[in-house]
Amino acid sequence: MTPAEAEARISLAACYRLVARLGMDDVIYNHISLRVPGEPGAFLLNPYGLMFAEITASSLVKIDIDGRKLSNSPHDVNVAAFVIHGALHKSREDAACVLHTHSDAALAVSAQKDGLLPLSQFAMRFYNRQAFHDYEGVAIDLDEQQRLIADFADHPVMLMRNHGMLTLGRTPGEAFMLQYYFERAAKIQLMMQASGVPIIAPPHEVCEHAARQFWDLKGDIKIPGEREWPGFLRLLDREDPSYRA
Repeated sequence: MTPAEAEARISLAACYRLVARLGMDDVIYNHISLRVPGEPGAFLLNPYGLMFAEITASSLVKIDIDGRKLSNSPHDVNVAAFVIHGALHKSREDAACVLHTHSDAALAVSAQKDGLLPLSQFAMRFYNRQAFHDYEGVAIDLDEQQRLIADFADHPVMLMRNHGMLTLGRTPGEAFMLQYYFERAAKIQLMMQASGVPIIAPPHEVCEHAARQFWDLKGDIKIPGEREWPGFLRLLDREDPSYRA
């Protein structure tokens, strides 16, 4: 194993642990996949049957774009579920990491007509930058790949209607932070809607300005995860560094 792959495994295992720690996992289901650095066509994926909180760097399975194992691992992978991930890895150069969850708040707003609304600063990052994919049943049919690709286009996140969400990142840290901020924004939206009082949203021009500040990295704003990820790793190392094993 190259040092680059070893580091990628540690980073991806940390991402799984953090998703679980924040309650955004779904028993043994959902996936976070990562390209293996320097090895075109190779990816790391969680072993099917382990919960996110159990995943370690060494338990991750190396597979090809069709979900076939490339290493001698005792674990299997959910090949059908890689339908979603494989499509996005193939179509997006920036999709080094693909994170898919059924997180509660994101799933709830996925069924709302306009998805995430610009009701908080957390949400502004995603203003006019969220894609939508209509529910077609369990995502195991290969012919759904092209529709997933077309619907995602060049957006950073996609709401899979009545299902969950996807984020893409150049690193696990970026994919995780996009998921984190989206989930925070979605929870705030649901709380506001449940209050039953009138809600004020900023005008379009202000929302677009804020979104551009985030994506154009204005001021001291950096790529999601660039500042936050090391802190999350320190948190894991204090609590349970077994993810590195």
